[in-house]
Amino acid sequence: MLSNYTAKYTKIDHGYMGQLVEWTEVVTEGNTLKKCREMLKDVLYEMVAAYHQQNKKIPEMNCVNKLGRNLNFDF
Repeated sequence: MLSNYTAKYTKIDHGYMGQLVEWTEVVTEGNTLKKCREMLKDVLYEMVAAYHQQNKKIPEMNCVNKLGRNLNFDF
């Protein structure tokens, strides 16, 4: 299943913070925007695995949101 989530990136003192708009618990930081994007994908995969393991409902994704960049994930 292909899912789309919207990522919002914020410039911080030591790099960038990335967070999913539809699933605010998925958040990370990286010293570059590229690293932050990579880490955000990793965090999302880990959160999906943890939610599945705990039988929790995964938050639904949104269509394109103008707050950030749309990320595609193949689960």
